[in-house]
Amino acid sequence: MDLINSTDDLIDISDVVRNSTHVPAPAPRLVLVLPMFMAFIVGSITNGLYLWVLKCKMKNSVNTLLFFHLILSYFISTLILPFLATSYLQDNHWTFGSALCKICNSTLTLAMFASVLFLSAISLDRYLLTLHPVWSQKHRTSHWASRVVLGVWLSATAFSVPYLVFRETYDDRKGRVTCRNNYAVSTDWESKEMQTVRQWIHATCFISRFILGFLLPFLVIGFCYERVARKMKERGLFKSSKPFKVMMTAVISFFGCWMPYHVHQGLILAKNQSLLVELTLILTVFTTSFNPVFSPILYLFSGENFKNVFKKSILALFESTFGEDSSAERTQNLHSGVDI
Repeated sequence: MDLINSTDDLIDISDVVRNSTHVPAPAPRLVLVLPMFMAFIVGSITNGLYLWVLKCKMKNSVNTLLFFHLILSYFISTLILPFLATSYLQDNHWTFGSALCKICNSTLTLAMFASVLFLSAISLDRYLLTLHPVWSQKHRTSHWASRVVLGVWLSATAFSVPYLVFRETYDDRKGRVTCRNNYAVSTDWESKEMQTVRQWIHATCFISRFILGFLLPFLVIGFCYERVARKMKERGLFKSSKPFKVMMTAVISFFGCWMPYHVHQGLILAKNQSLLVELTLILTVFTTSFNPVFSPILYLFSGENFKNVFKKSILALFESTFGEDSSAERTQNLHSGVDI
């Protein structure tokens, strides 16, 4: 397998499978491309519906604002899928030009960082609402939420800038143009000195992305929900907390979807040439493609009895899932005057 030329982003995943001696090329190409196109169609429709309802049909609140931007990050991810799938159908040949090569890759990274940061922000919001109700009553406003949203998008943009800078098109002089990372920002693709520099920068990008986009958010979210769950259990609110169930579903689905991605990129960085690279590759494409499609749908089911999902109107279902719930108000009343 040509792991040296495989970079650490989803646009280059076909290099690994195409050069493999374990799996014939046509099989993984069909297996991976069809789900990507399906995820684009279904994801664009469902996430677009979510955004419309949250923005136009529901009362503005901290919950709806944070969830709107979380799902917006999912929606952005689905818009990139046709470019990746088309390139893969053409044996990883990139026909969309250098500008879109940079834009697609950095936008995908932006959406990834934004989604995990919004999950962290929602977790912190739930933590503050439950354990610091007095502070929340004074400061938890739409203006405060707007500043949080702005901070998340600015942070995600800053984290994605390196992938805008490094991404370039490469002509192999055999009629195939690929979209890949040039970590040394040099036109000398083949020299050993530049390969060494690229390897160091590649490792730095992988480690920083893993820490900022996975490990730290996981610790923050885990801490918040452990404390929230404990407090709700003490107050007898655990069974009635739809927002808690919704957010637990969001967290589990996100980290379940993105863990294979980070494992796969770590294997590529280590130049692992085992079948495990190919298996994690296929799993990565499936999970990252369908995460923005099915995660929002799971939110609606997580807070409701299965039968009730089909009995309620769409608006009532959204309001019960994303609205400011009565359990949160009861939590505030139980703790009023005591800021823990």
